[in-house]
Amino acid sequence: MGPAEELVRIAKKLDKMVARKSTEGALDLLKSLTGYTMTIQLLQTTRIGVAVNSVRKHCSDEEVVASAKILIKNWKRLLDSADSRASVGTSPSPAPTSSWRNSSDSKEESKAKPETPRTPTSPPFSPSPCLLAPCYLTGDSVRDKCIEMLTAALRMDDDYKEFGVNCEKMASEIEDHIFQELKSTDMKYRNRVRSRISNLKDPKNPSLRRNVLCGAILPSLIARMTAEEMASDELKELRNTMTQEAIREHQMAKTGGTVTDLFQCGKCKKKNCTYNQVQTRSADEPMTTFVLCNECGNRWKFC
Repeated sequence: MGPAEELVRIAKKLDKMVARKSTEGALDLLKSLTGYTMTIQLLQTTRIGVAVNSVRKHCSDEEVVASAKILIKNWKRLLDSADSRASVGTSPSPAPTSSWRNSSDSKEESKAKPETPRTPTSPPFSPSPCLLAPCYLTGDSVRDKCIEMLTAALRMDDDYKEFGVNCEKMASEIEDHIFQELKSTDMKYRNRVRSRISNLKDPKNPSLRRNVLCGAILPSLIARMTAEEMASDELKELRNTMTQEAIREHQMAKTGGTVTDLFQCGKCKKKNCTYNQVQTRSADEPMTTFVLCNECGNRWKFC
């Protein structure tokens, strides 16, 4: 059985495993693929790349996923190398024969017809999307998972289609800026990524995601923005109102005021208090009374 037929057989086995949602034995098949000298023609005719990528997406076994990523990354390099040689008008040199092949296989390959030169009417080969994705992988399972979740957040709606954005590329750039700053995938790194994801997916704050997708907010900026900076205008206004009210309460209850025993502290039950009255609402509304317990420092207000 030639290499093409063997690769087709392995691809079918992998497809069946994914269909059954049971990838038991997939690791042995993936390891066996490292013994093949892969060519662009084999990738095109056997669909082995599609099958391996499908296993990578649907398998929960980290060792299987890691093996699949390594294979796809190597095949992607092969495709990039071939495209690079084609762009300068040189033909790809034959790949070295692997140790698993015997002499008869080598003779049969030498007799094979040379690849048909590309013509203007025959579009150049372009790798399938499943072979492009690995160029954004880092090889670190935590970082790759974060890139995947950031990609999903950027694709929350169809905005990315409007701007023609490669969400995987943008997600990998955001993640890389975070990693380069923190130099680790510890809890601080994970919390930083989670914060980006939750804010990008927030249905009440679509402007943040659109600003990132259109380039108004660069990946380097979204990577280091605080939760307050990423918040929606509505939430920012609410936070500002609450902050100003807290400051006002603190100042009114602490400075000046009238000492009285008319109020009883809810904490220490003493009646040694100081109060102020401030018009915080419209003129036809009653004044707000701010009270400070001189014993324990507890503050409260009466409207």
